[in-house]
Amino acid sequence: METTGFTENQMMVREAVSQICASFPNEYWREKDRAEQDPTEFHAALAAAGWLGIALPESLGGAGLGIAEATMMMQAIAESGAGMAGAQAIHANVYATQPLARFGSAAQLRETIPNIIAGRWRACFGVTEPDAGLDTLRLSTRAERAPDGSEYRITGQKIWITCAQVASRMILLARTAPRDERRPSEGLSLFCIPLDRAAPGLEVRGIRKMGGRAVDANEVFFDGYRVPASSLVGEEGRGFRMILHGMNAERCLLAGEALGLGYAALARAAEYASARVVFGRPIGANQGVAHPLADAYMRLEAAKLATYHAARLYDTAAAQAAGQTTGGTGPATAITQDAVGVAANSAKYLAAEAAFTACERAVLAHGGMGYAQEYDVERWFRECLVPRIAPVSREMILNYISERVLRLPRSY
Repeated sequence: METTGFTENQMMVREAVSQICASFPNEYWREKDRAEQDPTEFHAALAAAGWLGIALPESLGGAGLGIAEATMMMQAIAESGAGMAGAQAIHANVYATQPLARFGSAAQLRETIPNIIAGRWRACFGVTEPDAGLDTLRLSTRAERAPDGSEYRITGQKIWITCAQVASRMILLARTAPRDERRPSEGLSLFCIPLDRAAPGLEVRGIRKMGGRAVDANEVFFDGYRVPASSLVGEEGRGFRMILHGMNAERCLLAGEALGLGYAALARAAEYASARVVFGRPIGANQGVAHPLADAYMRLEAAKLATYHAARLYDTAAAQAAGQTTGGTGPATAITQDAVGVAANSAKYLAAEAAFTACERAVLAHGGMGYAQEYDVERWFRECLVPRIAPVSREMILNYISERVLRLPRSY
């Protein structure tokens, strides 16, 4: 990757995180993938170095850096060979804590954030439901307040919840009032709930999947599961607006992870194409091999620019919302959440597509050995489908841009 133009902080993050990742070679990730075993050692190493709090305020024990630096961290993790599995073991601890850090009570912040930063607790994000999918405003999981106001009882189902088997806390979006068609975003509330898998009313059921097998994905069932009233984040009924802060951050991080995956696959393909000799010369000397790899590199570089532009907008908008100024070097106008959403969705789309192209061509450049586990490109190819699907599909991003930017009629 060309690193010209990155800030000193971003390059410091890239170097420091890459040094930690060097202790977890591809053999480690191959075995975790084969055994479907959580990379607890990797998570502990990043926690010990303080990186789980990269985008959290220093007042809460974090590093006080932004989503731009966190995106660089996630790219470095994926690019090290850890791929999406390594990234997914970490990223919810970064993006799921953004709405909590901004809207949580003092007591919630004191209890939760230090434990996540230290690695004692892990977090997961509970939004997606099987009957709602990407139509978040129609989710049906209910959180009903007890008559005495001391607790909520949660009933419903979430799906594709990463790390729910090992997480201690879930950032949960649930309905606290019936859906109002005139104000569909109202009535959804945000919670930071404990996950006690031995308690009644909670069941976590794993989903077997094609790639990223080192981290668990799950269906989570609630049946009158009791959580303290103090689990509510902010004001009842305002949860959807809060969750958007986590969603835009997640798109930036996922874009960075996709970039890392693509650059890792491309580097491996270039190395192989330089060393593999057929018909008396390296296969990389053939334009039929070299040109697809060169094209994939340029796609990654273009997506890189979109990704870090989106992350920069996210951080600048957050600083503006907090009343911070950047003097004469800042943007001429205030950055809206709509602008951040367009940039973050665009970056996620472009990075996912570029990663898919790079990973597919890396497999093909290896020929038959691209199908062998020892070369890792098959693992990265299996994992590169994740950014194309999650957390929002390519088609829904195209719908979003069609409607919000081009002002075309809504098609869904």
